[in-house]
Amino acid sequence: MTTPTIETNTATEHSADTNGRIVLGRNQYGKAECRLVKITRDTARHQIEDLNVTSQLHGDFESAHTEGDNSRVVATDTQKNTVYAFARDGIGSPEQFLLRLGKHFTESFDWVSGGRWEAEQYFWERINDHDHAFSRNKSETRTAVLLIENGVRHIVAGIEDLTVLKSTGSEFHGFPRDRYTTLQETTDRILATDVTARWRYRADASDLDFNAIYTSVRGILLDAFAQTHSLALQQTMFQMGKQALEAHPEIEEIKLSLPNKHHFLVDLEPFGLDNPGEVFFAADRPYGLIEATVERERADGAKSEAAIWANIPGFC
Repeated sequence: MTTPTIETNTATEHSADTNGRIVLGRNQYGKAECRLVKITRDTARHQIEDLNVTSQLHGDFESAHTEGDNSRVVATDTQKNTVYAFARDGIGSPEQFLLRLGKHFTESFDWVSGGRWEAEQYFWERINDHDHAFSRNKSETRTAVLLIENGVRHIVAGIEDLTVLKSTGSEFHGFPRDRYTTLQETTDRILATDVTARWRYRADASDLDFNAIYTSVRGILLDAFAQTHSLALQQTMFQMGKQALEAHPEIEEIKLSLPNKHHFLVDLEPFGLDNPGEVFFAADRPYGLIEATVERERADGAKSEAAIWANIPGFC
């Protein structure tokens, strides 16, 4: 079969912008997902901290890529060992732990100009208030990301997989209809979602009580979800972000991702039964996905995306 010839002037177009030389672009490397469990046993009542830590370095690593010269490559195994060694002195909070790691790597190696450090924290609860027996709380994950770039520290904290539900106090109506619209309007429905939230601290916010702020923001998100009479999940989401920013001036913006976990009323009439809003089918997919950034308006009206968001997979 003859391959068709496609004429193109791509080479001509590109020649005006480049000289054709292949060079190394942005890069980072490190050790991903170092699973770390720290038991503090200085009293008979033990404490447990459970983290998943990733360390990635930025800096002058060009010769390693282009020539195979490893003289400036801080081994990923060394980064892993540093994570565990630093845990010996305690965690404190995921944010403070990442700040310690970032400070160490950027100050110990002249060619390391910055990096990205990430942590997920998993929670454990005591079994019947036992001193050293725990059960894993799988209802949520705490997250933190540190980016050090050009000497500036950027911190984003967050929460994932916090499942919430309201059995009433939610409506959805007034939406446009066309030939493909089958959804019926409602003034009373179940509203359920898995909350993912990420909030960015001011660049100078490094000496904060991150544990207390996390607990506060979590509580605000839950309270806003519960107390807002919702006409749309978008409205509830904005209130969640707005109230968090109002309570915490050290937070610049918050991004939220809320999948709408649909609950459909089951038709029980074929069985001779009524269903006064009591039996539902919980559908896992497809689902509505509502996402937004709630931020502080700048005096000049300008919009600028903080550098750290470019290095966090996710949403708007």
